[in-house]
Amino acid sequence: MFAPPLSRRSFVGGSLAGAASLALPRIGRGETGVKNAAVPVRKLTDGPKQHWFGYYDKLQFSPDDALVLSNEIDFEGRSPTAEDSIGVGFVDRTTGGGYRPLGRSAAFGWQQGCMLQFRPGHGTEVLWNDRDGDRFVCRLDGISTDPVETGPRMRTIPEPIYTVAPDGKTGLNADFRRINDLRPGYGYAGLPDPHADELVPEESGVRSVNLDTGESELIFSIAQAAAIEPRQASMDGAKHYFNHLLYSPNGERFIVLHRWRPDGGKGGFQTRMFTVNADGSEPYVLDPSGHTSHFIWRDPDHICAWSKPAGKPWGFYLFKDRTDEVTAVGAEAMPANGHNTYLPDPPNANWAPGEWILNDTYPQGSDRLQTVYLYHVPTDKRVNLASFHSPPAYKGEWRCDTHPRVSRDGRTVCVDSPHDGGRQLYELDISGIVG
Repeated sequence: MFAPPLSRRSFVGGSLAGAASLALPRIGRGETGVKNAAVPVRKLTDGPKQHWFGYYDKLQFSPDDALVLSNEIDFEGRSPTAEDSIGVGFVDRTTGGGYRPLGRSAAFGWQQGCMLQFRPGHGTEVLWNDRDGDRFVCRLDGISTDPVETGPRMRTIPEPIYTVAPDGKTGLNADFRRINDLRPGYGYAGLPDPHADELVPEESGVRSVNLDTGESELIFSIAQAAAIEPRQASMDGAKHYFNHLLYSPNGERFIVLHRWRPDGGKGGFQTRMFTVNADGSEPYVLDPSGHTSHFIWRDPDHICAWSKPAGKPWGFYLFKDRTDEVTAVGAEAMPANGHNTYLPDPPNANWAPGEWILNDTYPQGSDRLQTVYLYHVPTDKRVNLASFHSPPAYKGEWRCDTHPRVSRDGRTVCVDSPHDGGRQLYELDISGIVG
């Protein structure tokens, strides 16, 4: 039984009226570590501690875009241990003042943080994963701007969360213990995988979690996925796991990557992309190639993913759900793997749904530049926004990808970058490009 802690969190005195007045210093185009900046770049956090958000498919911006969420850490360059914890908090873009704490987490990794994100459809309520005794959990708390009412009481539900439905009512959980065993950096240290001796466990998989009550159920197991055709010969004798979950825009289906490591877990991982109904029914192997990497839903029926479909070269492709329709996207403009999202289509946007893709690169060239860019689908044109130097020490598990995240109105991008003495948050104003 998980009783809600009695602590409350509030933010008093900040403005949520919009970002009309930007108090934080602006970085000039060509500043050391930021190259070829075609748009204004602004630093949102500062040292001595490090700040970053993590993955690119979470809601980092508050509903009015005034607040951006951030993790805070005081070490770099090694794997997290069971004794480590990080701060979770936010920055007010309209007033400055730097990072403001909200809570802490003992369940985190360098690539995805602790799954910190705003809960869709629930104002400024925030959720993140943590460790509580012998299990991973999810904390939910609110950021209040009312000086009298300090916001909702922090709650704990007895399951961690990987992705949240668009209505904010349910979440999906992969088994972070197993992920940590098979791909360190994406799971959480501190708790062993109870199915470590099983190649294809029946009791590990995707769990659906009610974010109000904390009730959960296993809806799609690793054993189920491994048995579904078309299979590959390398699956036999391999150790299987799930990674990377994401609900469709209407919440009716979700993506899950089915991964396996041949030779009992010793070989490099291979990947199939499944789409599944929200209740775990009607699983479909959308990309059986073994090569699926980063992906994003364009709409409820289409997914843009980096892969190498059978008979095709590496690239970004648009997959139509529950069909074998596969179409190349930006083959010349987006020739390398990156973290791709579509700009949202809020009211009064000057673009059509699916018109703009936000993306980035891994470090390239002798300067190790990570370039953040926009790709305009109708004209097949790429617009580089800025390139960020990644020092050589940032590699492997503790690399710092930019993981570009877009604001709710589609006019601001936030990235993580270590170019200025440690990982920090930076903001790019793209309104001059998208209007």
